[in-house]
Amino acid sequence: MIFDFYENKKVLITGHTGFKGTWLTKILAMAGAEVTGYSNGEPTAPGLFSISGMEKQCCSIMGDIRDLAHLKQVFAEVQPEIVLHLAAQPIVRDSYKDPVYTYETNVMGTVNVLECVRQTPSVKSFLNVTTDKVYHNREWEWGYREDDPLDGYDPYSNSKSCSELVTHSYKNSFFTDGATAISTARAGNVIGGGDFANDRIIPDCVRAAMKKEVIPVRNPHSTRPYQHVLEPLCAYLMIAMKQYQDGKYAGYYNVGPDEKDCVTTGELVELFCKLWGEGQEWKDYFAGGPHEADFLKLDCSRIKKVFGWKPVWGIRDALEKTIEWSKNWIADEDVNAVMEQQICEYLSRMSGV
Repeated sequence: MIFDFYENKKVLITGHTGFKGTWLTKILAMAGAEVTGYSNGEPTAPGLFSISGMEKQCCSIMGDIRDLAHLKQVFAEVQPEIVLHLAAQPIVRDSYKDPVYTYETNVMGTVNVLECVRQTPSVKSFLNVTTDKVYHNREWEWGYREDDPLDGYDPYSNSKSCSELVTHSYKNSFFTDGATAISTARAGNVIGGGDFANDRIIPDCVRAAMKKEVIPVRNPHSTRPYQHVLEPLCAYLMIAMKQYQDGKYAGYYNVGPDEKDCVTTGELVELFCKLWGEGQEWKDYFAGGPHEADFLKLDCSRIKKVFGWKPVWGIRDALEKTIEWSKNWIADEDVNAVMEQQICEYLSRMSGV
């Protein structure tokens, strides 16, 4: 269904050179969409976008979403039908180091993208990708629902809460005629091949394993909704597709794993070491630092009820796919082919084939 729908559709992705953005661009390129990406460059070195050769599979435009004039020019030239907004400063600890940049990018960047959507009649479907951290976290044991209060603690989480509120305001103020469907998606922690970010547990695991070092784990007791990157990405594409076809599907959606896959960081790393092999080990290591949530998970009842969506890969599957990609990359194999294989496998299982 996803491949059939997106063939020849004009899709604009902000943040297409990031980890999630690259995988999303890859799916759409495989589907035959006309993909335009807008980004201020790869966020890491090495970066998945260049490693996978994605610059040859889309129209890649370098720019900053804080630059409204340039963004307007791109929208006017591309005339996209679907806009997927992923561009952000996504690291909690980095948001403490540079809160101004974080708010400028995550809040005013969202304003600028929505302003371009407002002034571009060709756009029929817009999705703002935020995070599970937008909620006011009470550290309770049940999952947050879409109507729970938004009030992220740290500058990153709070800026994404603000991004949600900006989207709600624009939707109510400028898109009531139904010509453009507006939604947001709040996803949990994603893992997968090609994530090289700092201060993320699986990239830290891979880096340590490559060096045959013990993996330092900052907070092994924290609980997070870990999921493979293809889980939320295919959910985003489904939401954007469904609301393009019928505006009644526009809204706010949590996207996360089933409760059995909401594991502690220690459990995640223990499983990683087992699947990686080679005698890999980890240790509990806390060196201090700013506040981060200890317990966080999502209630995904709404997206399951509205679309019949459900997770495809559990936490073990997600780690196996991540390790498969990583070991192919380390061996200098064709990681682009690995991505294509994993996407096809995921979509086949998603559709029950």
